[in-house]
Amino acid sequence: MNHINFRAMGTEIEAWTETGDDGTGLRSWFEEVESNCSRFRPDSALSKLNAATEPNVLVGGILAEVLEASQIAREQTDGLVDAGAGAAVTEWGYRRSFDGTFELDRFPDSMETPLWRIQNGWVERSDAVQFDLGGVAKGWTCDRAVETNLAIVVSAGGDIRSAHPETTVPIIDPWGDEVTRVSLGVGALATSSQTKRRWKVAGRDVSHIIDPRTMKPTTSPVLSASAVALTAVEAEAGAKAVMLGGEAGLTWADSVPWISSALLIWQDGSAYGTNELEFAS
Repeated sequence: MNHINFRAMGTEIEAWTETGDDGTGLRSWFEEVESNCSRFRPDSALSKLNAATEPNVLVGGILAEVLEASQIAREQTDGLVDAGAGAAVTEWGYRRSFDGTFELDRFPDSMETPLWRIQNGWVERSDAVQFDLGGVAKGWTCDRAVETNLAIVVSAGGDIRSAHPETTVPIIDPWGDEVTRVSLGVGALATSSQTKRRWKVAGRDVSHIIDPRTMKPTTSPVLSASAVALTAVEAEAGAKAVMLGGEAGLTWADSVPWISSALLIWQDGSAYGTNELEFAS
């Protein structure tokens, strides 16, 4: 297998491809999805949707598919993972590709929980709903890359999809230390963390993870969470929901059949996992 690295979607992409495959197709695939789903590109399909003033907008292609995946993720997580919370992401300061240097001097005005759906390509939304496809788009891109044989294993900023039965994944804590190594095999694993993208608003540290219930940055005592599932989209949604769930996160993960296992790192650095978590020897 070939091991390749490149940067896309604001993160590092690491992949293993068939011998002799230099990853050209994989790079093109990530660029195609990013050109449709990035809110940092003014000419992307997503930016055009966010700029539209009509309550109902017809979309197609990649954007429609990622929005449909986002809608399923919202339903599976009882609203904890909501791509329609993009307005809060922006208002709280995450307005450009992250460089970690900005600070806002006041708290944003309160915002209502977004109401939206996509049906037959039509996006229907309440006033001021903006979309941030973020992690779901990364997971979806990894899933399609493996499913279309562009890669055997691909990781996009912690969202991993594998078609190799011997794949193992290290779980890294917020301080850069390896907590454990998970035996993944064929499947997907994603990690969601509130420690990597942080800045200050009115002197308060905040993260880029918005809790759709409050439309504010999360105050969960869980610093990071990882989830194992069949697809990277499901793993991404599961990891974020476990983190936002706080004390009840692992109990919730145990209660839903589409999450195979989960692990979280608490605010004091201690780690806890579900009984089904399979460690690599």
